[in-house]
Amino acid sequence: MISADDLVALVQSYNQNTNAKLIRDAYAYGGEMHEGQLRHSGEPYFTHPIEVAALLTEQKLDDATIITALLHDTIEDTKSTYSEVEARFGVEIAELVDGVTKLTNLQLSSSETKQAENFRKLFMAMSKDLRVILVKLADRLHNMRTIKHMRPEKQVQKSRETMDIYAPLAGRMGMHWMREELEDLAFRVLNPDARASIIRRFITLQKETGNLVPKITNDIKAELTKAGISGEVFGRAKKPHSIWRKMEEKKQGFSRLSDIYGFRVIVETEDDCYRVLGAIHGRWRSVPGRFKDYISQPKSNGYRSIHTTVSGRDGKRVEIQIRTQAMNEVAETGVAAHWSYKDGERVENPFAVDPATWVSSVNEGFGQADDYDEFLEHVKLEMYQDQVFCFTPKGDVVKLPRGATPLDFAYAIHTRIGHSCVGAKVDGLRVPLWTRLRNGQSVDIITAEGQKPQPTWMDIAVTGRAKTAIRKSLREEHRDRFIKLGRELVRVAFDHVGKKATDKALATAAKELSMSDADQVLEFVGSTELSARDVVAAIYPDLLEQKGETEIEAKRSVVGLPKGVAVKRAACCQPVPGERIVGIKHKGDGVWVHAIACEVLVDFDEEPDRWVDLQWHEGRHAANNPVTLNMTIGNEFGVLGRICTLIGEQKANISDLHFIDRKPDYFRILVDVEVRDAEHLHGVMTGIEADTDVASLERHRDLDRKP
Repeated sequence: MISADDLVALVQSYNQNTNAKLIRDAYAYGGEMHEGQLRHSGEPYFTHPIEVAALLTEQKLDDATIITALLHDTIEDTKSTYSEVEARFGVEIAELVDGVTKLTNLQLSSSETKQAENFRKLFMAMSKDLRVILVKLADRLHNMRTIKHMRPEKQVQKSRETMDIYAPLAGRMGMHWMREELEDLAFRVLNPDARASIIRRFITLQKETGNLVPKITNDIKAELTKAGISGEVFGRAKKPHSIWRKMEEKKQGFSRLSDIYGFRVIVETEDDCYRVLGAIHGRWRSVPGRFKDYISQPKSNGYRSIHTTVSGRDGKRVEIQIRTQAMNEVAETGVAAHWSYKDGERVENPFAVDPATWVSSVNEGFGQADDYDEFLEHVKLEMYQDQVFCFTPKGDVVKLPRGATPLDFAYAIHTRIGHSCVGAKVDGLRVPLWTRLRNGQSVDIITAEGQKPQPTWMDIAVTGRAKTAIRKSLREEHRDRFIKLGRELVRVAFDHVGKKATDKALATAAKELSMSDADQVLEFVGSTELSARDVVAAIYPDLLEQKGETEIEAKRSVVGLPKGVAVKRAACCQPVPGERIVGIKHKGDGVWVHAIACEVLVDFDEEPDRWVDLQWHEGRHAANNPVTLNMTIGNEFGVLGRICTLIGEQKANISDLHFIDRKPDYFRILVDVEVRDAEHLHGVMTGIEADTDVASLERHRDLDRKP
């Protein structure tokens, strides 16, 4: 484990003006808070925050980011609080730690709707302070490096999340080394046979041809010397996942895949970059269509470099990147270069992008998205797609994802231009709207008054911005018809489960589906963008058919108990599976389980030896977890019976009921309901809240009912 002095030394190697005392204080505080906690490997838990901090020193980041890494799990996993972190380390660090905590709580690999909602939160966190994401990426990288100690199913879940979200995000931020490592670590879990096969083939290739990397490196150095150019040359074989992706994209076997080697040339000036390009193309034949000049057309994250692929030694294709040292520093750390230090001062790298500008470019157009699918289209296109650069007739540059069409180009200029588009000319020739654009082409959009978006355009457009605008226009044109059709479809779906599609029920569904109102729900149903079944499921999930799943026995519901110790749920907070929990030992009475936010836990702050780190067993729990609901309902004939029936229909059991206030027009009652987990409880409460005679509903917690 890296000591506090070693960590300080790492920071001082690039920032002599670091606040060494504050870093040591954070190291000591983090160690104290995580005392007694272990990782899956059996190591002390605090080794993880230390390694995350060390990873961030490699990017030469500021003190606040390093300290945040040391403390990033304290608010989440210990008795530490935001207020305490703020008092000890200041508002900036407290805000960063809180931001990482909120990101940790996002379930990014969940269902599409939740995933989109959490993506919004992720990008909101990025817009406040990008360093939150830098810490989270380093956190994920260290967890992936040590993933073998997790359960197999958890390894798959985390690897899929890494491949789908964190690796592309790292790449989008310009941290390509991290993207490659994250992808390869996830690839090792998700497709170990394919990875092993590529490594075996690579070893065989090296036996047949020898190690080509040093040979080609020397060839490039020789050309630089001939041209009188001073520079450094680095070469390597590409990562197994990178090779696998090329095989999948090109539908080629390993033996036919050529550009599996990558080389980088670092020179002093921008002019030298183009001189190197000339020398390389003069020595080897360039591969058509494989040249990109990101120096004259930099990426939005500040990335600048020349890319070219040539047929090198023995006809092997090799990719060569050419850049200056300043460009290389940004290429290595991406947007993080904004915070980099050198010789005790913030680096003034002319190519480092202002984080606010970068986040703005990523978020551009997201606000136009009307629903979650549209938002995900924007996010995934922004993170996954490479870019092409095309020109307007006036010479302005328009950046688009690879595979974009003239229709995408039209909407990128202005929504009005897109709506009125009737055709396009590319490099002076009339082309169909579905033509795929290539780098450097000039595009002239032909418009006509009275033209409106056509439904077929949804299949032509590629960008989220274009699809959003087209969908919105089509929806507005047919809105009334969609609402009328949606109302009928929803009525039938509700009748099927014995319920009425009342205005309040639809308003509740809109709230659950994060839509603006009932009309939007009906409109989406009528336009087939949302199923009527989904609307029913939003309020009455347990009325729909569910696949059978073995329930977890009550005695196995909690993981982490000392052997032979009895467990009981605290009556004060009534924790249920799905909520974060902690155990408190009671002499002669086993361990009592509390929700992590239970106010009663304050009473045990001075007795850390009584705390037990617990978690719920993963899987489907039996509906035997009691929760008390406080509700106000109308004092009318049949209302109480209807509420009780509704709870039963949701597969929940009423174990007790108390009237706490009776008035001529309403009752206030406490109902003890037994549920499976937090999600089941949410479904029960949503179904109750949708009833027109329920005025208010909340979860009741009795802090006087202490164990």
